[in-house]
Amino acid sequence: MVNSFDEIIKLTLPTPFVVGDVNVYIVKGDALTLIDAGIKTNEAWEAFQFQLTEIGIAPKDIDQVVLTHHHPDHVGLLEWLPEDIPVYGHKYVRPWIEMDDKFFSSYDTFYKGLLTEFGVEGNFDQMLERMKEPLRYSANRLLTYEIEEGDSVPGLETWSIINTPGHAQSHLSFYREEDGILLSGDHVLATISSNPLLEPALNPNVERPKPQLQYNDSLKKLLKIEISMAYTGHGPEVMKVHELVKRRLKRQHEKALQVAEMLQGRQLTTYTITKSLFPAVYQKELGLTLSETTAQLDYLLSLGIIEKRMDAKGIAYFTKQSGGEGA
Repeated sequence: MVNSFDEIIKLTLPTPFVVGDVNVYIVKGDALTLIDAGIKTNEAWEAFQFQLTEIGIAPKDIDQVVLTHHHPDHVGLLEWLPEDIPVYGHKYVRPWIEMDDKFFSSYDTFYKGLLTEFGVEGNFDQMLERMKEPLRYSANRLLTYEIEEGDSVPGLETWSIINTPGHAQSHLSFYREEDGILLSGDHVLATISSNPLLEPALNPNVERPKPQLQYNDSLKKLLKIEISMAYTGHGPEVMKVHELVKRRLKRQHEKALQVAEMLQGRQLTTYTITKSLFPAVYQKELGLTLSETTAQLDYLLSLGIIEKRMDAKGIAYFTKQSGGEGA
């Protein structure tokens, strides 16, 4: 894309994840900005350097890195970039890329509590180790500057920052009003729906975030702005963002109602529902599948369609209210 605006160049890097390749972007403006940093593998690093060379850039030429969120496939190569390049991101990025031991201790406590509440059976320590395996692809790097909605990044003053939590507590999107371009990270993807992932709050003493409700609110934010195209974190660009958002919201509501029907006349735990919804993958992708199930349950609870009760062991059971219908 070459015009009077900053030039945006897409780089596509391989990942070992099911989602496939990840997109990062070079924005050529007053500063040479890298949007997201890929995943920490030799294959991704080689692909990154090769594609930079094709456009006449070396890693040392990058002036700054701006992150859409903290997940490993978006931050990993920070560790291999020159140390003097400043890194911008949401404050929630910091404990993840700075490998904050206190935060990860609270993460373990958070998830052990959830696994108990969900009625999960087995060795929680082993489950947590498997759930955190992707962190080996993440970075160990300082976050230089914290940013959020209402702030601006030097060299990117024409871009507005939009807080878009849901897929990640740290998620930011970047919008250029003059031509309606959105750098959406994983907030909006063309061919798959982003997973609202369960993550602890920065303050371990507050109620856990409800990522599906956050994600829906973040999607609705996009309906209030004119978007000509979204550059995404995975896959192709999205040209009709508003239409896609409406489809995503509708489909999520329909999926939730299917879960509600499972609860008609029954009392089920999150774990039991997860095993029913994802029989082939729940053991391998426990964190992801529990997050997806919890997303639908949080949504149904918010509509008053289902009820939740806790037993004496701290396990939550869900049932559909008699006569409960979809909104």
